Amino acid sequence: MSRHIRQGLLVVLLLTLVFTLGWTYDRQAAKQHETEESYALPARYEKMKDGIMVFCYHRVLKDSMSTEIAQKLSNNSQLHEFNVPASAFAKQMAFLKKHHIKVISASTMTRMIQSHRPIKGKYVVLTFDDIDRSVIDNAIPVMRHYNFPFTTFVITGNTGRYREGSQMATWSQIKGAQDEAGHLMTLGLHTHNMHYLDSKMQPVFLEPHTFGKFQKDFATSVTELKEHTGVTATSFAYPYGGGTRQINNFLAQQDLDWVATLDSGIVSSQTNLNETPRLIINQESWPSISGWLVK
Repeated sequence: MSRHIRQGLLVVLLLTLVFTLGWTYDRQAAKQHETEESYALPARYEKMKDGIMVFCYHRVLKDSMSTEIAQKLSNNSQLHEFNVPASAFAKQMAFLKKHHIKVISASTMTRMIQSHRPIKGKYVVLTFDDIDRSVIDNAIPVMRHYNFPFTTFVITGNTGRYREGSQMATWSQIKGAQDEAGHLMTLGLHTHNMHYLDSKMQPVFLEPHTFGKFQKDFATSVTELKEHTGVTATSFAYPYGGGTRQINNFLAQQDLDWVATLDSGIVSSQTNLNETPRLIINQESWPSISGWLVK
């Protein structure tokens, strides 16, 4: 089979996937836009002179004709709001290096907050939700190049699966990334098998009757991560951004250093680490975020 035929088949397959799953994703995107129209830095944080920005990435897609076509033909949120082209990601990391932005680990961030001393200067923490193949193939090599630490949140029950248009990394691939990245890579939890929406397009773990299931799911995710990677997780990232008060209280009682949300904001010495804000990085949000960092 020739290269051109293979590329053509790949385009057809990708477009079929886009339009097959598009209805579900578009409903999810519509729901998200009801509550937040932009992932840009909220205006109330623009005048802050010091603080820590926690970046949130999902997929870092290799620049290709098939990806470009799919993005142009679909308003699927998974192809726009939660994706960054690999070339753009590389430029963003180069920007941080060029402007001498201090990229710190999540553990360094937690120590800074727990010290209760005012934060002086501007810092960045890099995080990735889901850990699909694109992160391993396209993002981790760039961060290794710059010696940037980062945290990846794993859906422990979804490793190796194909979900929401992405191929999740397998345990062996995650372990291989650990071996290559060494101390730069930290693993956190993103539930075991509760990262999905119910029939009403609501996060299933937010339903009151699923609290007991969430507790068991959390325990399973802790065990699975330990068994497959040797890591005892000290962080958790909420699917879809946040949880209920009951879940917040439960997580606060676990042996976690911090819990990541998708509440847009900048971390300060007053931040509650059980509700750590993060900023989704995409083409729309990057100008305001990069602008704050060099202001």
